[in-house]
Amino acid sequence: MPENNLYGKLAELQRRLAVYEEESAYKEIFFMLFSSLTRFSLSIVHSRELAEEIVSDIFFIQLWNNRKEAEAIEDLRLYLFIAVKNNSVRKLKQQRKNTPVSIDDLSIELDSFYLNPEQQLLSGETLHSIERAIEQLPPRARLIFKLAKEDKMRYKEIASLLNISVKTVDHQLAIALKKIAAAIGMLIRKKS
Repeated sequence: MPENNLYGKLAELQRRLAVYEEESAYKEIFFMLFSSLTRFSLSIVHSRELAEEIVSDIFFIQLWNNRKEAEAIEDLRLYLFIAVKNNSVRKLKQQRKNTPVSIDDLSIELDSFYLNPEQQLLSGETLHSIERAIEQLPPRARLIFKLAKEDKMRYKEIASLLNISVKTVDHQLAIALKKIAAAIGMLIRKKS
């Protein structure tokens, strides 16, 4: 779904949830964002079960129970990502007995984002090289790359979510893209 359509559809669902209290709108929002939010939480808590519990709680406690106030939320997607981040970090701190958590300690699970026909034409070897390059990125660059490319978040949203500047987001993405391009270049030279 193109980015503008996603935001438009999400805004309409958010309005229907807040104004008409439609359970069907709530369910659509849930299914639209659950997997992205769960992957994000998983990168923090390292437990799929706990990540799913955190995201489910956010949806039920913060979204469904407060649905009448949902219309006042400017960017619902960013709001939910921030709520998941805060609750995931809080749960992790409870588990680790308040040891500090750095974004650089997070591990990121990436789904393949090569879904359109042009991207499906990439050979398995090229895809493998790209995925290997992504896995070898520094944790912060990998997380920012995932949020920007897989979750289609805007730089400003990523900066807000991670409490960093937009310039840092831009710099980290540049690092990621440079390393991915280098991996593809090596593969092309190898095939030549």
